[in-house]
Amino acid sequence: MLEHRISDWDDAYANGSNIARGDRWPEAWVKPAEAFRNALLSAGRAKLDLAYGDRPRNRMDIFLPDGSPKGLVVFVHGGYWLQLDKSFWSHLAAGAVERGYAVAMPSYTLCPKIRIAGIVEEVAAAISEASKRVEGPLMLTGHSAGGHLVSRMITTTAPLSPDVQGRIRNVVSISGVHDLRPIMSTAMNEKLAIDEAEALSQSPALLRPMPDARITCWVGGGERAEFLRQNALLANIWTGLGATTAAVAEPDRHHFNVVDGLADAKHPLVRTLLLGV
Repeated sequence: MLEHRISDWDDAYANGSNIARGDRWPEAWVKPAEAFRNALLSAGRAKLDLAYGDRPRNRMDIFLPDGSPKGLVVFVHGGYWLQLDKSFWSHLAAGAVERGYAVAMPSYTLCPKIRIAGIVEEVAAAISEASKRVEGPLMLTGHSAGGHLVSRMITTTAPLSPDVQGRIRNVVSISGVHDLRPIMSTAMNEKLAIDEAEALSQSPALLRPMPDARITCWVGGGERAEFLRQNALLANIWTGLGATTAAVAEPDRHHFNVVDGLADAKHPLVRTLLLGV
């Protein structure tokens, strides 16, 4: 009998230290993100630092296609709810923009200045504001903590209006953390301050999906075992609750380069997000 017990939760959720030359990220995203942002700004197809709330980080960028948008994609960044902002990820809008969709990328207040429940409220506000600016179907995607946040948006307790939630056609959670309870055993919880009540109320895997929810849980095949488990977990549970789900482990990808497919209009990740469009 093969038994498995995690004794080091910090290592289980440590990405950079377990990837060869993992210290290249997040710096490796800065230049391509800036180049894409500047190119679309020069073309008059970028709206930067739009406010969606009153806090300093309640800002989002919207990147527009050439012509009227077919719909809206919202990408929510990761960083364990503690780090980073929208500026690191701009180039990941390229695939959907080339396919004719607008892409919104919000920043949000980081812990410990806010609780995760508060971040959920902010992301919902960003999605609501972006949806006022772009008509059509709405697709959500996010990476790591962002995967948690976009999955949370299609639960029955999501802080979105019925009209906005009704526009959501598809969600792709990339390397998402769908059950917050293991994070309570890591050192970073000193800043996150997740308690049992918040874990139960904010973990997508412990909540019911909205009617007609559709989600793909996408992870790199070379990721930490906990991310592979978290990926399969949500798809498994929500299938039993009536959602349309899929779980994908993309070969030869780790936690940082698994998002690269979003920059390529022909990549399966973009096709999956846009439902094959």
